[in-house]
Order: sequence, then C-alpha cells, then structure tokens
Amino acid sequence: MSLVVVGSVAYDGVETPHGRVDRMLGGAATYISLAASYFTKTRVVAVVGDDFAQEDTNLLLEHGVDLEGLERVPGKTFFWAGKYTPDMNDRVTLTTELNVFAEFQPKLPPLYTTAPYLLLGNIQPRLQREVRAQMNGLRLAGGDTMNFWIKDFREELLATIREWDFLLINDAEARMLSGHENLKRAARAILDMGPHTLVIKRGEYGAMLFRNDSMFVVPGYLLEDVFDPTGAGDCFAGGFIGYLAQQGFDLEADHISRGELSRAVIYGSVMGSFCCERFGVERFRTLERSEIDARFEEFRKFTSF
Repeated sequence: MSLVVVGSVAYDGVETPHGRVDRMLGGAATYISLAASYFTKTRVVAVVGDDFAQEDTNLLLEHGVDLEGLERVPGKTFFWAGKYTPDMNDRVTLTTELNVFAEFQPKLPPLYTTAPYLLLGNIQPRLQREVRAQMNGLRLAGGDTMNFWIKDFREELLATIREWDFLLINDAEARMLSGHENLKRAARAILDMGPHTLVIKRGEYGAMLFRNDSMFVVPGYLLEDVFDPTGAGDCFAGGFIGYLAQQGFDLEADHISRGELSRAVIYGSVMGSFCCERFGVERFRTLERSEIDARFEEFRKFTSF
C-alpha cells in the first residue's frame, strides 16, 4: 500500500538547551515520509531549490521514499530557524524564508494519483483540497493544519477538512478551531465538521484519539534527554498513517477496530519519541524497525493494567 505525502521539504536552523545546528534537513513532508517509510511505500510531493544537497536526497532514497513528485526549481529551499525555551515546550521563530516554497503548486505524477493513502501536510487549505481532488481510489485521506489557516482562512479550511477522514492537530489548534476550551467538547465539535477521526497531539503529554463512538488517550514516551522536538508532531503523523497503510485499513470500513486505531496512535507516539533523540532527522540515519517494535512493546507494558 502506498502513501502520498504533500508538504514542505526544507532546511532548519535550531537552537535547544543541548546545542545549536545552523542548517539541517527538515520540513513536514520530510519528517512524515521518513517516519512512514518504516511501514509502507511513501511518495513525496514537494518543492526544493537548486541548493538542495545530494546527501539529503540520498537519505530519503535510502528509506525507499519515491521522489518523482519532488520538484526542483532555481532558487533557495524553504528555510526556518527557531530557538526553544529551556523546557522545550515552546519555541520562538527567528527566521522564516519561504523561498521557492512561496510559489508551491503541488504537481502529482500520474502514478501518485492512484495511491490509496494521502497525508496532507501543513500547507494552504486550497492546495490541500486541490490535491485531494486529483486522487482516485483513496481509502484514507487527511492531514494537518495550523493556527494561521484556522484564524485567517477559516471557511476555506472548513470546506477542506469536510472531505477528510482524519485530522491531526495540537491541543491549542483544537481549541481555536472548535471554540471550546474543554478538549472533549472541542473534539465533538470538530468531528461534526467532517472528519471521522481526530487526533489531538499534546507534545510531551501524549495524544488523544477521538471518534464518535470512542476515545483513546496515551501518554508521551519519557525520554531522559530531549535533544530537539522539531518534527516530532510530523513523525507522529507518519507513524500513525504509516501503520494504517501497512495494515490496509479504511477508516470507514467495518473491519477496523478501536484496537487497531489505538495501535496506530502508539506507533505515532513511538516515531515522535525517536525524532526527539537527536537533532533534526539524524536519528533516522540509524533507526531500525526492530527498535520501533521494541519501543511499541514498552508502551504496551507501561500503559496496561
């Protein structure tokens, strides 16, 4: 089962209490596709400039990521830089240079349009909707958004997520989108907007999954050292959709159980935790599937009673 990921492939500059890296591979589509690649065939739709390094291309290829949809144009690749607070729960953006990403118009190769799974990263809702319209035979589609789109493009965003099976957002975004402070009420309001499944990410505090008939809450994985939380939420998304694609699930099908959705959330949490162990995507240079499954079993043990 193949998964199409649409979003940003970028370079980041990050400073945390553990140090600083001035330029490293990043972007939502990068993190999502690397995390999902441990579960399913992944295809990327994004744009980069002519400064995009061959070693970064090689990392994606080594994980089996299909790059036919990665457009290369003259100019510089999207660049973001930020500094995290000492507890790393918040960050301050220092620089945002959209560069070639400013004119990004997703172009899907013919083979991509027949993929059964689609994850739309944090891009303009209109573009997300246009990509969704190009897909034939989707079994599962959904994505991410952010406060900027919720606040300034609300109607466009609502029209977009109405067609989605799932939505992945953090707790602050859930409150903003729904207008409710209480997350249970917020989830009920968001599910009424269209998606059948909602995952609310809560950083180090874990994640919550909501459907009309069920709810599942998981804590975050406790790490002794969090080097860099950049991309952890996107890695969560990659693990979540990657597992569901590996199993061949359709969220509207009768055969998918609450247990399988819960496992997808756990795999998402596992992938997010590995991401935090090194700066940027460095952990994915050595990460093996056996380590992922071992950490999944750790989750099973410390959440069972």
